[in-house]
Amino acid sequence: MDWVALRLTLQLATATTLILLLVGLPVAYWAARTRRWWRTLVEASIAIPILLPPTVLGFFLLVATGQHSVLGRIAEKLLGHRLPFSFAGILLGSVIYNLPFAIRPFTSAFAAVDHRLVEASWCLGVSKMGTFFRVILPISWAGILTGIVLSFAHTVGEFGVVLMLGGDIPGVTRTLSISIYDQVQALDYAAAGQTSLVLVGFAFIVLVITYGLQRRVLPV
Repeated sequence: MDWVALRLTLQLATATTLILLLVGLPVAYWAARTRRWWRTLVEASIAIPILLPPTVLGFFLLVATGQHSVLGRIAEKLLGHRLPFSFAGILLGSVIYNLPFAIRPFTSAFAAVDHRLVEASWCLGVSKMGTFFRVILPISWAGILTGIVLSFAHTVGEFGVVLMLGGDIPGVTRTLSISIYDQVQALDYAAAGQTSLVLVGFAFIVLVITYGLQRRVLPV
């Protein structure tokens, strides 16, 4: 087991999930409540990573954050280093790649909240912000937790985006999935099998949690 890669993978998954939670909740709430015509364009843009091959997304992000791009030059001035082949770079790619896995469950959870409860809270004098934290979030907790679990788990198993944007730098961008690839390339099938079994077990646990949460939202 590559423990350095495991630590880096958990750091990446945790940071990605926290950012998606902060960014995704307001975006999902807006998508669940708005009737604007361009909501469809926003939702389609968020869902693009589901259909694109990870290597394609990683390539475009590599070009968009490179030293010859405006974003790349701005990031280099702010961070003191280039985004590609750095932890910050793979974190950016991970957040973009996992947007739909967080925002879609969040949006479904918010959309399922009975708007009459929200209006009743407003009529009782509770502010919109207070209503969100005291009424909407408690009702939507299962869907939000599903999005958190899926985002974390999907980040743990990332390969294409991380490899294209971050390369294979030990302790910096080499995650567990890339470590497995290296082990196979080195013909170390025993180590690759051990690490792969860990990921399979992790995926099974995540699916059990996800289906359990979905049953709470939609009881049979």
